[in-house]
Amino acid sequence: MERKALILKILENDKGGKIVLSSLAVVVFVVAFCNLFVPSDSIFYISTFTVTILGKYLAFALLALALDLVWGYLGVLSLGHGAFFALGGYAWAMYLMRQIGDRGVYGNPDLPDFMVFMNLKELPWFWQGFDNPLFAFLMVMLIPGILAFVFGYLAFKSRVTGVYLSIITQALTYALMLAFFRNDMGFGGNNGLTDFKDILGFDLQADTTRVALLIITFLALVLGYLVCRFIINSRLGRVVISIRDAESRVRFLGYKVEQYKLFIFVVSAVLAAIAGALYVPQVGIINPGVFSPLFSIELVIWVAIGGRGTLYGAIIGAIVVSFASTYFTSALPEIWLYALGALFVISTLYLPKGVVGVFAQLSSKLKKA
Repeated sequence: MERKALILKILENDKGGKIVLSSLAVVVFVVAFCNLFVPSDSIFYISTFTVTILGKYLAFALLALALDLVWGYLGVLSLGHGAFFALGGYAWAMYLMRQIGDRGVYGNPDLPDFMVFMNLKELPWFWQGFDNPLFAFLMVMLIPGILAFVFGYLAFKSRVTGVYLSIITQALTYALMLAFFRNDMGFGGNNGLTDFKDILGFDLQADTTRVALLIITFLALVLGYLVCRFIINSRLGRVVISIRDAESRVRFLGYKVEQYKLFIFVVSAVLAAIAGALYVPQVGIINPGVFSPLFSIELVIWVAIGGRGTLYGAIIGAIVVSFASTYFTSALPEIWLYALGALFVISTLYLPKGVVGVFAQLSSKLKKA
């Protein structure tokens, strides 16, 4: 009862968040039920491919949520959040690779196939321990968290702000992309990590595993939303919003602005990393392309189109734009990137509050009428 009361208190006066999360809960339930319990020859059957695609969209929604926390409420436009997403994905992919064992192409029980191909004789030191899922999940959060802490400490302590900070975050993810493309880094080079078999002892190709991953991803999204909403509703959150609106005034009042910025930046990075870890087993691959600055920029577009500074707007934007990307990259691949850019420009100039803002305006007009 206390937990339920806490959740209701967090979501108090958050009508949009309740609607979005409830709608997603219904969609996830229907998709899971129709995949597992409806015969495959029925018109109501939903394929495992659809389950996987929806799970990927929800992982992207958690990633967008992480960016909205730092951009929408702190006012820090990060063009490098794809780096934290990718690091979390790589950390969990290392665990999945260790689970393959002797079922790889070369049948080596200790080394992944790409290491055998590169004539490595023993497992690199930084791969040690990743056969343990608890250790791997700890690394999913710890590695991006430490990177965000060190990067944020140096940047915020130096009072780097605005477009300069955005450029530095973009440089961070670009540098990591170049590093992970190198074969001698020990992460599969250009091909990345793939060909996963099991997760926690369950077959990754089984329908039940795919549905379980979908449900876990949804629950992680809900938990991430509650954490973000809890922070924003707290006294800390009010200070963070004040920093966004008038940083110099908050600093003049005696608040240690850098500490607030650093805390939000690290929390956001950890959420992005968890999204990456949930993304990898559902998609089945992680490669350096995820570090691409273009991916981080696309992430910004999700949040801008959905409506930044709302949290649930970021979820809507991520799912809608990802669905449009899936459809149009196959139907109209030549114009999709131009259309995506046009959407971002239009939303910036004419829809500053995104899709959420449009619905809010329509709702207020209907009430007045």
